[in-house]
Amino acid sequence: MDAMELSGRIVARAAARGISIAVAESLTGGLVAETLVRTPGASVVLRLGVVAYATEMKEQVLHVPSDLLEERGPVDPDVAIWMARGVRHLAALDRSACTIGVATTGVAGPGAQDDHAPGEFHIGIELETVDGLRSHASSHFEPGDREQVREAALLAALRELDAALERTDLVMHSESKG
Repeated sequence: MDAMELSGRIVARAAARGISIAVAESLTGGLVAETLVRTPGASVVLRLGVVAYATEMKEQVLHVPSDLLEERGPVDPDVAIWMARGVRHLAALDRSACTIGVATTGVAGPGAQDDHAPGEFHIGIELETVDGLRSHASSHFEPGDREQVREAALLAALRELDAALERTDLVMHSESKG
């Protein structure tokens, strides 16, 4: 399934269930949010998209802990989870909550960053379920040029969103008006 097919499936399923989504992006630079926005009906489910490309923005805007960033740097699965958590909280400024936060962080290339090879990326997700918050990260490596890595990260993030929507215990929050 390509990115637009996945996006269509995500938007339709989230809208049907009253699920809200927020996206925090680094290496994808807005591709995940842009892909969702290109899908008719996205305004019903997409609450927020943030591009936090600089490390200090991850800390200051998304509230990734400074000690985590200092210890491991921005290319880390736990950083991805914190980014997802931060954007989910930001998306809830005007109401009680946002159901799903998803985030991308990694190295698109062409060079390495802090001993991380080009092509390494992490997808973080945080979900609000009826039994509380659930979060996890997936780690990936995609050889190729910058655009191939960014496209792989886009698809991985969309697949994580699609998989999250398989859950039957997600809390409903969608009331967005685009």
